[in-house]
Amino acid sequence: MASAHDHDHDHDHHHHDHGHSHGHAHGHGHCHAPASFGRAFAVGITLNTVFVVVEAVYGVIAGSMALVADAGHNLSDVLGLVIAWAATVLSARPPSARFTYGFKSSSILAALANAALLLTALGAISVETIRRLFEPQPIATGSVMVVAAIGIVINTATAVMFMGGRDHDINVRGAFLHMAGDAAVSAGVVLAAFVIGLTGAWWIDPVVSLAIVALIGWSTWGLARDALRMSLHAVPDGINEARVRAFLVGRKGVSAVHDLHIWPMSTTETALTAHLVMPGGHPGDVFLHTLAEDLSHDFDIGHATIQIETDEHGHECALISESVV
Repeated sequence: MASAHDHDHDHDHHHHDHGHSHGHAHGHGHCHAPASFGRAFAVGITLNTVFVVVEAVYGVIAGSMALVADAGHNLSDVLGLVIAWAATVLSARPPSARFTYGFKSSSILAALANAALLLTALGAISVETIRRLFEPQPIATGSVMVVAAIGIVINTATAVMFMGGRDHDINVRGAFLHMAGDAAVSAGVVLAAFVIGLTGAWWIDPVVSLAIVALIGWSTWGLARDALRMSLHAVPDGINEARVRAFLVGRKGVSAVHDLHIWPMSTTETALTAHLVMPGGHPGDVFLHTLAEDLSHDFDIGHATIQIETDEHGHECALISESVV
């Protein structure tokens, strides 16, 4: 259930010549923060760490670059899971006098770091794979198929654990996509090893490795783009700024809206600040409570701060221009 905390402040003691008052509506709810995924992270990290070691060792022994590429990607996934898990723990910490929003934004930094880590790992793997493409080497197809088959089971099981939160948290979505993608990649490695065993075409292994890199790079780019937008305080996907502005202007007694900002506080929570011009005077706490609840319910904006101004022309507000932040 959404809740709202509103504070009506009279600033006349600060600005004796100002004819407007400030009201703040704070709504905290409907942010769709997922349940704790601590257990899923712990199990996923443990299983994948063990598998990375096994896959890397057998990839070198079997001479399969595709298996080594998959192991390298799985290692980056393990590090990504560690970063994402740390971010969820930090995000739950209460605010302090220095960090007044707590560490909620750490989840955005984690998503950005995860994407950068993946892209770096893919670059390193690509270099070795291209070299192997021009110098094909025999591989032990039987060992490759067995190890990759184990990877399908482990990655699928891990992906299922994150399935419930993938629509509400970019970090959880990243974990889900990586694990699901790894399962698909492992299936591709099994198929490639089978074909190589039948045909003896050793060049198939580095070609499959490049295909793996391309597939993972494509999915990682989406994660990197979303994380970058969040880090730049872009309006979150699914929220239309024009609709929010029209909603605010449409409230009874509101003649104009300016200094409107909508940004992600974390990967699951959204904040809003705005100045509402209400020439008829301050509407009172009930108006602010209702506005906060409506923003939370209709737009998933759980932390709204509203300033009320009574000067119809906005002469006294330095932030009336949309070019001023």
